[in-house]
Amino acid sequence: MDLRQMALEALCVTDPVRKAYALQSLWARLEARDPGLRIDTEAVIADPGDLPGRPERPPLVPAVEVPQRSPFTPQGRAALLHAIAHIEFNAQNLAADAVFRFSGLPEAFYIDWMRVAAEEAKHYLLLAGHLATLGHAYGDFPAHDGLWTMTWKTREDFVARMALVPRTLEARGLDATPLIQAKLRRAGDLRAVEILDVILREEIGHVAIGNHWYRWACEREGLEPVSHYRELVRQYVPPRLRPPFNRQARLDAGFSETELAWLESGSPTDVPAP
Repeated sequence: MDLRQMALEALCVTDPVRKAYALQSLWARLEARDPGLRIDTEAVIADPGDLPGRPERPPLVPAVEVPQRSPFTPQGRAALLHAIAHIEFNAQNLAADAVFRFSGLPEAFYIDWMRVAAEEAKHYLLLAGHLATLGHAYGDFPAHDGLWTMTWKTREDFVARMALVPRTLEARGLDATPLIQAKLRRAGDLRAVEILDVILREEIGHVAIGNHWYRWACEREGLEPVSHYRELVRQYVPPRLRPPFNRQARLDAGFSETELAWLESGSPTDVPAP
């Protein structure tokens, strides 16, 4: 059995819990070095279309139509945690997509992204479980699809995928999570704060993986990482990054001092900083 083909099969699963368990099981087999599981790095696997597998709910709406989420009421707190669960649901999808979609890369690439998929699955399950204690389930609130939209837009550009999904969109979570935790702490939801501790710690590793493979891809193709990032932003137009920034988390995730200084001072052009 091939890891990349099985990652695609998990990506196609529509039930969120079954998807999460499938990804975790696949990672466990890989981590245990199951002799029946191989990694065909050269296979070009056809996109079956209609990805990712997802449930009928939540309804997907433009980001501006997602209601504001205050943690200081039970309903608002549930809506906030639902929004984070939706991010984690899509994060496991984007990791599985990277494993199946991009061929001809070092075996370490597929191992890295399979680990990311399994950890994102864990994050989703933690949040879904906590939502249940608040009387809600994933799908109860509308959500937007910005993370998967950028994943899909970069499906034919490996360098853009590494630049604009993990080190741009996912890195926003490094900045936002401590602010959300502070609000949840004031609201008295210490279990949610603990879950976000786990997520923040592991997301630093995920962004670091994105940084590593972006720079590896730039070196392979003779591209200067910072200037090429600007070109990718012009082409794909990701959401603009805004302060405050979690400087230490970004350093831990592999951003350079030069990148952080640019980020903190604002880009000298109309292009967002990396």
